Amino acid sequence: MTVKLAIFDFDGTLADTYPVFVDSINALAARHQFRQIAKDEEHTLRQLSAADILRELELPIWRVPAVISDFRAIMRERIHEVRPFPNIVETLQAMADQQIELAVATSNTIDNVSAVVGASLIDQLAAIECGSPLFGKPYRLRQILHATQADKSETIYIGDEIRDAEAAQRAGIQFGAVAWGYTALDALLRHQPAEVFRTPADLLRLSPAANG
Repeated sequence: MTVKLAIFDFDGTLADTYPVFVDSINALAARHQFRQIAKDEEHTLRQLSAADILRELELPIWRVPAVISDFRAIMRERIHEVRPFPNIVETLQAMADQQIELAVATSNTIDNVSAVVGASLIDQLAAIECGSPLFGKPYRLRQILHATQADKSETIYIGDEIRDAEAAQRAGIQFGAVAWGYTALDALLRHQPAEVFRTPADLLRLSPAANG
């Protein structure tokens, strides 16, 4: 596919936030009264969609905003522990150098995104939509499409979760699955991504030079 706009998720796609997430989940469970998870359950949860995870954790949807708010606070306090995935920032810079517009759509905050990927990369973004609700990414993607005036057929949303695949579908754009994030790749493959990226360097396949 010809790609002129690549939109990225943040948690699990650009930034390795999973260690902080899994270290915090049971404290959040105790605070918000949902089921704690055992270490041996992590593999199972990484096969599930966000809606299925809520059911597994016995977490009602009305409690989700408060849980997300508390997790954002934890992330803000521990952001110094979070690193971008190896070579991801350099790869995005190379994509920008090759005239691919970049954007970010995430439930995380602009401050956290900037702290991890750096202000210089933030300045390269054509659009950034932060703070989306758990199931609010389709709206964020549409906002980016409107702001950039990008053609849907030349746009891809790159993420690591089933809800990213679902959001891309609802926004009418292609989905690209990464192999290094929260959700197991075999679970993402069941959603028939247009592209699969097993390493950050694979993202360079989207560049005009790679397709020329």
